[in-house]
Amino acid sequence: MEEKVRFLTCLAVPCLLLVIAVAVPLHAQETVVLVGSGSSVPAPLYNRLAQEFNKRSSTTQFKYLPTGTKEGITDISHGSGDFGAGEVPLTSAERSDGNLIEVPVALIGIVPVYNVSGVPTGLRFSGEVLAQIFLGEIKNWSAAAIARLNPDTKLPNTPIQVVYRPSGKGSNYIFSDFLSKSSASFRARIGTTASPKWPVGASAERSADMADKVRHQAGAIGYVELAYAVRSGLAQGEVLNPAGKFVKATSASITAACRQVEEPRWEKLTASLTSAPGEDSFPISSFTWAYLRTSPSDSSRIRATADFFGWVLSDGQSFAEEEGYPKLPAPLVAAIKTKLKASH
Repeated sequence: MEEKVRFLTCLAVPCLLLVIAVAVPLHAQETVVLVGSGSSVPAPLYNRLAQEFNKRSSTTQFKYLPTGTKEGITDISHGSGDFGAGEVPLTSAERSDGNLIEVPVALIGIVPVYNVSGVPTGLRFSGEVLAQIFLGEIKNWSAAAIARLNPDTKLPNTPIQVVYRPSGKGSNYIFSDFLSKSSASFRARIGTTASPKWPVGASAERSADMADKVRHQAGAIGYVELAYAVRSGLAQGEVLNPAGKFVKATSASITAACRQVEEPRWEKLTASLTSAPGEDSFPISSFTWAYLRTSPSDSSRIRATADFFGWVLSDGQSFAEEEGYPKLPAPLVAAIKTKLKASH
């Protein structure tokens, strides 16, 4: 029975994408409805972009479906929708077999969030300590390894309740990439992957679910994109970066990580931003990408998609900032536009 439900669910999403993509009101036959699907990490951003973009014209509208990074790549690879979205760089096979490229749409930060009575926001974590927590090796908030990083904080004798994301999620990829760079043990046991085999904890399906579970469970720790942490009012940890500084996730510290990796040429666009050098860099930073086909067959959809991303990279940046996402640096925007132009 479970296999049947899973099959029907997998079938339903691509079908829904197709229906939305071709659905046109009878009174507006020229309307193009662009559809993106993928990670829930940038869902607040895409929802706001849809709200603002759809005011511009009734002939081109946009809708985003937060299905997950893995699903977003699968959908666009199979020709469903107009783009996928996520935080996992495409493999060489995915690029060649699906005629796909990925372009940055926003900069994001994945932050450790926690719910510990009497402990304020700003608790300090190293990558090694976070790795030990998520491997189940550190089990209590009063553990010596946490106390050493936070000598001025009174830590309670409270069991740690780990909350993680299930398989195929972009936030898993970013978080595990950082932990793999910080801990040899984590790298050997788990590695960098969108589908970690977490040895302890409870699963939260979407980013919003992660925030809710941490907020309502005493002793919980999880990881979520900065915008969700801010909206949920969750306590956020500061994280030790390679320069030896404990850094809070902010627009400035996430942008600093991007600059350290991309300057001066601004040509990588698919690089990992985790553990970037520099005193000001937040070490669990990343791009969130749009996955696009390089050879779509419908010329009207090509024009509409190009128009949408042109708007996202210009006027859309102010709305991204209002939603808590850093404004993309101008040299990065120029490089993205060049890549988009060369792809068709």
